[in-house]
Amino acid sequence: MKYENLYTINNTQAIETPALIYHRDIILENTKKVIEIAKEAKRLWPHIKTHKMREMITMQMDLGIERFKCSTIAEAELLARVGAKHALLAYPIIGPNINRFIRLQKAFEHTKFWAISDNGEQMSLLASQAHEQGISIPLLIDVNFGMNRTGIHLGQEIKELVLKGMKLKGVEIMGFHCYDGHHHDYDFKERTEKAHKQTSIMFSIAESISAEVEDFSPIFIMGGTPSFPSHALTPGVFLSPGTAFAYDYGYSEKVPDLPFVPGATILTRVISHPAPHLFTLDLGHKGIATDRAGLRGLIIGIEDATPIIHSEEHWVFSRDESYPIPPIGSIFHVIPSHICPTTALYPSVLVAEKGEIVGSWDVAARNRHLNF
Repeated sequence: MKYENLYTINNTQAIETPALIYHRDIILENTKKVIEIAKEAKRLWPHIKTHKMREMITMQMDLGIERFKCSTIAEAELLARVGAKHALLAYPIIGPNINRFIRLQKAFEHTKFWAISDNGEQMSLLASQAHEQGISIPLLIDVNFGMNRTGIHLGQEIKELVLKGMKLKGVEIMGFHCYDGHHHDYDFKERTEKAHKQTSIMFSIAESISAEVEDFSPIFIMGGTPSFPSHALTPGVFLSPGTAFAYDYGYSEKVPDLPFVPGATILTRVISHPAPHLFTLDLGHKGIATDRAGLRGLIIGIEDATPIIHSEEHWVFSRDESYPIPPIGSIFHVIPSHICPTTALYPSVLVAEKGEIVGSWDVAARNRHLNF
């Protein structure tokens, strides 16, 4: 199988399971491949939600990446404490989070904090509180490219929102955030055609605004892991992959043209043989993400195993009667189908390199609050 021998670790008998392991050497190579696709590190604006770890951010900064995205105030604070130059909170700020964001900006002047908005009500609230506190927040208009999660509809309403925002004190409209995580077509050409069609519409809208507003030179942040190689073909846009660095089994199957290798595995043990041809792993809902339909993780070495029952602490599989079931105590690596919520299940991860466990990294921004 294609993943066998990639994740060999010495002395696994001493490791308590389930244990999430980040393979540093693989992740480092994935990061270098991301930079190669982008052509330069400074063009990247990667998301940290996958890992939420100081050491991952530092690794990327050491390779020249200066700008980062995040989803929570805690993640933004982590970025500031690590010394990131730019931190974009790519999530609508509303309610008490507005004041938390403003306090964060005033506490860490070395980091430029960016916000997003897709409607006039939220934008006005953010601007009003920022102005009262004597600051101005750089703001990107969040554009809905069809994922229908957040963002203003891709149309002329964008121009109206930009012009409204330019009249507000407390925010400065700097450009557009255009995430298209739904573009994960199997075929790269089809994925690219969809991405470029929407980008072209966005550029036309921006040109229309620039024709009316003097000195409006917007920035564009485009794409997630599946689509950022497509957007990389368009000069002058920032690229924002997230999962690409640690990567997972889900994307490796959905978008096989991407050159990344899953860099995180879960070490697990066989704990029971509850019935003929069945075996149980100590890897329940609390150890691996269950948000994706279908296979939630690939067991390396017995990929033919079929999941039967998945509960809080147990994962039961069957094997065809022509194959033996693994003995009690057998140790396996499982590649999660979705690494982002899987990582959030663990307070820390083990770090492997060249077949050895070399340390652990705290999932530092796992909680919603650090100090703000």
